[in-house]
Amino acid sequence: MKRQSHRIDELLDSVTADMLAGGQPQFTDTGLRVERLLLEMVRPDPIQPRRVLPEHLHFDFHAGRMTPTQALRGLVQLVQVSARQRGRPFSNVLELLPNPDDDAPDDADVLLSPEEQLLHDLVNLAVTIRDDGQVNPLTVVDVSHGVVQQFRIETGERRYWASWLLRDFIPNYSGDGMIPCIVIPTENTSVFRQARENTARSGLSAVAMARQAALLLLTVHGYEIPDGAVTNEFYRQALDLDLRTKREFSEVILTAMGGMKRAYFSQTKNLLRLSDDALELADRHNIEEFKLRHVLSLAPEYHAEVVRQIIDHNLSSKQVKELCEANDMSDNNDEFLEKLPALAVKMARLTQTVTAMSANDVARALIRQEGDADIAYARLQALQRVISEALQVLSAK
Repeated sequence: MKRQSHRIDELLDSVTADMLAGGQPQFTDTGLRVERLLLEMVRPDPIQPRRVLPEHLHFDFHAGRMTPTQALRGLVQLVQVSARQRGRPFSNVLELLPNPDDDAPDDADVLLSPEEQLLHDLVNLAVTIRDDGQVNPLTVVDVSHGVVQQFRIETGERRYWASWLLRDFIPNYSGDGMIPCIVIPTENTSVFRQARENTARSGLSAVAMARQAALLLLTVHGYEIPDGAVTNEFYRQALDLDLRTKREFSEVILTAMGGMKRAYFSQTKNLLRLSDDALELADRHNIEEFKLRHVLSLAPEYHAEVVRQIIDHNLSSKQVKELCEANDMSDNNDEFLEKLPALAVKMARLTQTVTAMSANDVARALIRQEGDADIAYARLQALQRVISEALQVLSAK
């Protein structure tokens, strides 16, 4: 649904010289104020393109099925499982930090899962806040209704989660449960300011940049922005929008996106054509746009599998391009495959989804198919021989 046309004029008025320059807010001119607010009164923006929590926790939290503490506990438990599998168990989040009294050399080559890295970063930030105080206040929008005071985070969500982590998961917390915030009246909220803050900080994934581009386009085209968490379909509405039809916003949008060129803006937004599973994987593992652009040449059902290959094998852009071209399911490729035995083609295509399979499920399916575990075992042995011979052929290429 479209907003009223005067909303466009309000947006243009909100793009001031100060916003474009990225300067600090001028409190005397804008009426902004810094307050210490109870953490319980502050909530993250569910439409924020930068996702802090893993996707399932993000949606459960914004749907009201989890409190902030429960969401963080879910993250900690997720990381504990991952760390235990890698031989790095911990019971207290402070154990994730380096021990200054430990003479053992740091293992700089340890590869952390995205969730492990996230928790490491939040714990580091929480300890910094504990030791040095909250240096940078959050920017929040006053969205209070009646006597119920509530504030939505415009910038600073990581500081919010680090503050909750400090309060509920780090021993000997002695704070007052308050967090410093720059409070912005509802009428002065700005997606441009939020975008500029996002793109100025490191760690914003290509997928998050695509969501950011979409949010800016949807806003200036007058689309209604929901109050709750949204699926990828909300952002995909921007695939039919462009800068040409809103030329008066082109410069401010590109500036808010970090001074991005028009062509690269379109390429970034185009990532929203990836399948949902591929978007989640690429976002979690921070896969670069110049790798993901090649995946779009494939049918959506192959997107997630190729992204998994990028992650598992740390493929370069050139390797991704070659992989996608080799797996191109175009008419010409189908014509070539039709000349091969049908069973061989079926087997080759099956390899594109192999990482989505569970060994246990395959074994159970074989037993159900053959009706006997010994026969199922023999089938797999025969398949193993074929795969071994195929590997020898490939090694000789």
